[in-house]
Amino acid sequence: MKIPEKGIKKEEIFQALESYKVKDLDWRSGKVMGYVYDPGKEAEAVINKAYTMYLAENGLDPLTYPSLLRLETELVEMAANLLHGDNDVAGNFTSGGTESLLLAVKTARDMAREVKPHIKYPEMILPLTAHASFYKAAHYFDIKPVVTSVDKVSFRADAAAIKEAVTDNTILIVGSAPSYAHGVIDPIQEIGEVALENNILFHVDSCVGGIHLSYMRKLGYDIPDFDFRVPGVTSISVDLHKYGYAAKGASLILYRNKDIRKYQMFACSRWPGYTVINPTVTSSKTGGPLAAAWAVVRYLGDEGYMTIVKEVMEATKIVIDGVKKIEGLRVLGEPDMCMFSFTSTSDKINMYRLADDMKSKGWYIQPQFEQQCSPENLHISLNRSSVPRSQDLLKALEECVQNIRESEDEEDDLNFRAEVKKLSGNLDDEAFFKLVTLAGITGNELPEKMEKVNQILDVLPDDITESLLVEFLNNLMVSSGGD
Repeated sequence: MKIPEKGIKKEEIFQALESYKVKDLDWRSGKVMGYVYDPGKEAEAVINKAYTMYLAENGLDPLTYPSLLRLETELVEMAANLLHGDNDVAGNFTSGGTESLLLAVKTARDMAREVKPHIKYPEMILPLTAHASFYKAAHYFDIKPVVTSVDKVSFRADAAAIKEAVTDNTILIVGSAPSYAHGVIDPIQEIGEVALENNILFHVDSCVGGIHLSYMRKLGYDIPDFDFRVPGVTSISVDLHKYGYAAKGASLILYRNKDIRKYQMFACSRWPGYTVINPTVTSSKTGGPLAAAWAVVRYLGDEGYMTIVKEVMEATKIVIDGVKKIEGLRVLGEPDMCMFSFTSTSDKINMYRLADDMKSKGWYIQPQFEQQCSPENLHISLNRSSVPRSQDLLKALEECVQNIRESEDEEDDLNFRAEVKKLSGNLDDEAFFKLVTLAGITGNELPEKMEKVNQILDVLPDDITESLLVEFLNNLMVSSGGD
């Protein structure tokens, strides 16, 4: 495609954009159990207006746009108050949970360089259920991830295993509140004690739970301390674009004090251009997400959030209880909030086929691969728009499970997996081509049904799976060759 010689009429532009979206998930339907968190039409209108009011303002320089600095400071103050931080808590607005986690790790590394200069090969302790973004951070910042076990039933991090994993090279310990995969809160209090005893920074990844769990606690739910109430916690990440219902591109990274936060920042005056000082990873950025997040938090307020959380948790109970009643399914662990995963009670229900069948009915549920103590499963994150669709979800799920139970050929699945394992033993070009053929991939497009793709990726060793994913995405993001 080339830039058109003459500009195209705006009507044609918008028609083209609408046509491009035909295959996208309908996030307003209440049938998408991940990725997007629908605040409702009234809140969405507030978000849209605030976003466009600050669309052109550049967050690169708060001296030029002091209103952006004020919006960021006030958001940090509101979040710190919600998470039981005092006036010393310092933080910044980021583009999302990944950037917040990257900053927490970068801060730990740079602080260790100054206060623990003996550390030449820094390590970071990650429970098995820690978010994938920590591995990205380890990759970017050259830090060794030390992975510790989790309880095989509850899926919560093992504080004793974390204590055992501490070495003279440990610069950061990570806990989740909750972990994304199973929706359970790690023993933050116990992990915090380990961090205090060893004078190690402790980050709580509360990207999905920081706001929702805080309002569950206000509503009387028995939520263990996971925030700055725990003495050992030195930083917390909390996303506003998840259960804060803000527009995408909105998260916060908070530190117990600015003496820790300063290691997050970057400054450069050694080039002939303008002086660069960045508190976060990005430099130039629209003020839209920041203004929209500030606006929706102010618009909903405590009352609005508690109403949403109450309704979502009531719907969550209905869905979890309903899943437990469907023959052949079981919920993994005991979820602490509105996100959970479920699997089959036997090998008779192919979970990846179930995901495809649900998608054919308009429902999006995330597949999750087998990983040590956690079997292959499907993940559901309920949000405000899911509430009125709870019974519809259960009905569709029960129908799909029944159809699979009646038609599933367990032997075919076992044979398919055996063939994949055999090919993965020596993954040369011929074996790779056979895997692609087995997956049903033609050209650079994924097949409509992802069952075989997911089965292949699940069976292969992690390093091979990751290489295949990179290779596929690298080929997917190329020129279409069109006009």
